[in-house]
Amino acid sequence: MNLVIIAIACGVIALLYGILTSQQVLRASPGNQRMVEVAGAIQEGARAYLRRQYTTIAIVGVIVAALVFVFLGGLSAVAFLIGAILSGVAGFIGMNISVRANVRTAEAARTSLQSGLTVAFRAGAVTGLLVAGLALLAIAVLFWYLVGPGGYAPNDRAVVTALTALALGASLVSIFARLGGGIFTKAADVGADLVGKVEAGIPEDDPRNPAVIADNVGDNVGDCAGMAADLFETYVVTVGITMVSIALAIGASPLLLPLMGLPLLIGGVCIITSIIGTYMVRLGAKESIMGALYKGFWTATILAIPAIYAASVYALGDLSQTITTKGGLSFPAINLVWVSIVGLAVTALIVWITEYYTGTNYRPVKSIAKASQTGHGTNVIQGLAISLESTALPTIVIIAGVIVSFQLAGPLGVAFAASAMLALAGMVVALDAYGPVTDNAGGIAEMSGLEEDVRKKTDALDAVGNTTKAVTKGYAIGSAGLAALVLFGAYTADLQEFGAEIGVNADLNALFSLSNPYVIVGLLLGALLPYLFGAMGMTAVGRAGGAVVEEVREQFRNNPGIMDGTSRPDYARTVDLVTKAAIREMILPSLLPVLAPIVVYFGISLVAGDRAQGLAAVGALLLGVIVSGLFVAISMTSGGGAWDNAKKYIEDGNYGGKGSEAHKAAVTGDTVGDPYKDTAGPAVNPMIKITNIVALLLLAALAAQGAAH
Repeated sequence: MNLVIIAIACGVIALLYGILTSQQVLRASPGNQRMVEVAGAIQEGARAYLRRQYTTIAIVGVIVAALVFVFLGGLSAVAFLIGAILSGVAGFIGMNISVRANVRTAEAARTSLQSGLTVAFRAGAVTGLLVAGLALLAIAVLFWYLVGPGGYAPNDRAVVTALTALALGASLVSIFARLGGGIFTKAADVGADLVGKVEAGIPEDDPRNPAVIADNVGDNVGDCAGMAADLFETYVVTVGITMVSIALAIGASPLLLPLMGLPLLIGGVCIITSIIGTYMVRLGAKESIMGALYKGFWTATILAIPAIYAASVYALGDLSQTITTKGGLSFPAINLVWVSIVGLAVTALIVWITEYYTGTNYRPVKSIAKASQTGHGTNVIQGLAISLESTALPTIVIIAGVIVSFQLAGPLGVAFAASAMLALAGMVVALDAYGPVTDNAGGIAEMSGLEEDVRKKTDALDAVGNTTKAVTKGYAIGSAGLAALVLFGAYTADLQEFGAEIGVNADLNALFSLSNPYVIVGLLLGALLPYLFGAMGMTAVGRAGGAVVEEVREQFRNNPGIMDGTSRPDYARTVDLVTKAAIREMILPSLLPVLAPIVVYFGISLVAGDRAQGLAAVGALLLGVIVSGLFVAISMTSGGGAWDNAKKYIEDGNYGGKGSEAHKAAVTGDTVGDPYKDTAGPAVNPMIKITNIVALLLLAALAAQGAAH
């Protein structure tokens, strides 16, 4: 149990780092009275939104917790609630520090670019390390409680089910936070852009635009609260299900407990390397902001390699010893170090590929900007082409990672590679949370009438923030893809082990054969889900964005003094409108992945007259969701990021600059890309995992029911 205690200590260190660094951020000056007023309006709107969102989530959460209690018992219900509550806390912390750091970043930028970067990145680092620390503590403390003195055996069914229920709680909150926050931020953004930039011809973040405060609120509830909850959930799911996979694969071996504790220890040591990395973020002679951020990322990544090796030696001792699974697979323990390095390599490559497709210095973004010269249609066509193209390289990297990991250590190799990817979540979330802070800083500078020089600095920080947000989404998708494969492996292993209790005695190879029509049905339904889910998300943004457009037009029409600068818009009314729309629109899509496995199981079992066929169809459903969801998510997030930065590229003075016909076309493309990259695409991540987790818990409930009879 020393492994688990060390992991808990590392989680506590992350929390202490977050507390101390947040105090450093909050000690910075918030600027003049006007800046404080604008920041206060953003804070008030963000709090109001999260209060309503969490109230809605709490109602759904209580219902789901009650169902978990009925079918899986009190221990699993408590684990579910821990996951849900801490996921919500992660999101709240992310939003809370962001809405206080934005104004301080704007004020710091008045001094120097480095000062603005320092405040913004420290705020991001607070969110990142608190997310990683809370996620690690959630799993480690629960595991310590379950298998401590007088507790369960590490591979006991109660431990497996509790870890899975913990993951479900985190995932359920994550999908609501991701989708609800995404609908809010993009409805406000789209509405503000269409009426402000296109119709009224006023700049972005112009204080005359009634939707401008809602737009700034959206950056925080979407990219801070939403991403924090998303990666908290991905961390908990990946590490938790890796431990479940080990429990299912390793029998009564002396290595069982060390192996189950190793993913926790890897997460712990990588928190330490991430903390070291945060202190490396400094501008060099060229004053490259992205270069400064990458110094921190690469420091954390490179230091993680010896740290993971040392953790493996501490946990397993002799790394030349052989690990043997119940399925008869044998491999040397050192291979777990190699597969972890593969996970780090996959992370680095996906980060680089995502930057290539979304950075203003590279061909994809420049090609969309160039296409904008010939109109709105050609901008959209080229943007769609880039979004489709962007799926190729990440998929090849993930394929290579899966093959190498599987060759080295079988299914456990894939699980450890995924855990190593998530071990760097603290640093990656820091890069993401930096983005909305700098975006808000630019808005506050504009609305407060700060010097042009300050706006240039905040624009430079914000342009990099667009890329870091896209990079983080790429990382989240790649890690979600590997995590989902681990979940699918856990599902098939669970079905193999507990099939007799459920009443399924069929040969799994025959059951999952492509000649089985119910397997084909499951594959098709699974492949459909991400498209249907994405359509619901896009439609929700369209409806809510349309309501914002009408609201802004009405305020302009009924209050002519807004455009003259003699009266102020009613910001609060617009924020309230978007809040209500986002909460209303997020419910139905969020329930889709929860209900799909249950409906498919009972539907196919009833039609086929055989519960084995129902479980086969659910297994195929999971595979379909993973394959289709990976492509949908990558295409939407990278394509949307490329559209956004194509607009930024033109605004930097290329192809006619701001106000040109190319710029107007780029604004249209960005309007299409916004819900792609910030609503539908990112929300596919938790949607994939929830579908798999619900399937695992369905098996557990069926097994418990079978054992009871």
